Amino acid sequence: MRTFTLTAIILGLLFSQPGSGKPKPEWPCFHGPRRDNKSTEKLLLKKWPDGGPKLLWTASGLGKGYSSVTIADGLIYTAGMIDKQTHVFAFDLDGKEKWRRLNGRSWKTTRRWAIGYTGSRSTPTYDRGRVYHLSELGRLVALDAKSGKEIWHKDLFEEFDAKPPTYGLAESVLIDGDRLICCPGGAKGYIVCLEKKDGKLVWANNKVKGTAGYCSCVIAEFGGFRQVLSMSSAVIFSVDAKNGNLLWSVEHGNRRNNNATDPIFHKGHVFASSGYGKGSVLVKLKPVAGGIETEEVWADKIMDNHHGGVVLVDGHVYGSGHRSKGWFCLDVMTGKPAWNTRGKGSLTYADGMLYCLDERGTMSLVKATPKAHRLAGSFKLPKGGDGLYWAHPVVCDGRLYVRHADKLFAYNIRGK
Repeated sequence: MRTFTLTAIILGLLFSQPGSGKPKPEWPCFHGPRRDNKSTEKLLLKKWPDGGPKLLWTASGLGKGYSSVTIADGLIYTAGMIDKQTHVFAFDLDGKEKWRRLNGRSWKTTRRWAIGYTGSRSTPTYDRGRVYHLSELGRLVALDAKSGKEIWHKDLFEEFDAKPPTYGLAESVLIDGDRLICCPGGAKGYIVCLEKKDGKLVWANNKVKGTAGYCSCVIAEFGGFRQVLSMSSAVIFSVDAKNGNLLWSVEHGNRRNNNATDPIFHKGHVFASSGYGKGSVLVKLKPVAGGIETEEVWADKIMDNHHGGVVLVDGHVYGSGHRSKGWFCLDVMTGKPAWNTRGKGSLTYADGMLYCLDERGTMSLVKATPKAHRLAGSFKLPKGGDGLYWAHPVVCDGRLYVRHADKLFAYNIRGK
């Protein structure tokens, strides 16, 4: 019996993880494990066949919204609005729903021209068996990742004296070790840090100018500080992750009070972009005694990213403009454009290629090179409901995941 059991265990270990036995790739939060919107996967398709890659499955029932997906520990997480309520969902890797949990009322616009914008925005964040989600109206919840059972929740608007911004909160919360960081935009805390285990307050900073932006925080180590970088409606800013002290801020607002693109840290510099004609800027950080000073390197309106995000690859920034229509490639250190082509949308990066989702529903594969816009395939996505294609695409474990409204599509992009 012992011999049989040992043999069974060995065989199980050999066949449970095909190939090298390495753990499967994961995408545990918005824009991936490093929050840089870049996958480290290799051996993906470099060219798509006519009609695009193979559609593996379609999941339905996500409701309305623009949340992207998080993938970890064999499950896919997202959020959506159903019957004016925000729900967090978990699906298995075959697209079958495993659980759903309420997370309070959903944001709904009162402006007729913005009715199509209604629905969830924040992408859930996975960490060590828990899923954290921030609703549009400030309800922050921690859920058990396998069952969806609620562990704790907090009303951030109530606790930090905040009001919902024009389009509701869109931030995906940041986990930093044992702490959770997010921006309720309140008078008692524009940016706050909580214990991730129970939601207890660690620090709060109310010195940031402006109202809540629509982007998510990123971490940067520089000048002796572990910095938390983000944007409010008015400024690019940095706080000390240790205690929340404001380290620096730079004016960067637009006429719509709408900053939705995550900043990028690169070799002692911070790149930021904003829509509505504002454009992009590169800020140099300079360590000084007890702090950090800033200096503008360049600023230009040529790429005013709306909310589709940007990605930095080999010293060049890729993304699309808003008023300055088109997909762009810029030299990050000079702001000089390398190429520009028509379109607007969101994107992600993997294995030397850009996965560009036009907001009208065309998915394109583009080589990530400053030499020219080199298209390697495109196809028209199915419709999942009403509204534009604004949810950011995700590449994970040989698959391309794209969400539109009520549906999530999974495509096989693994190379042969």
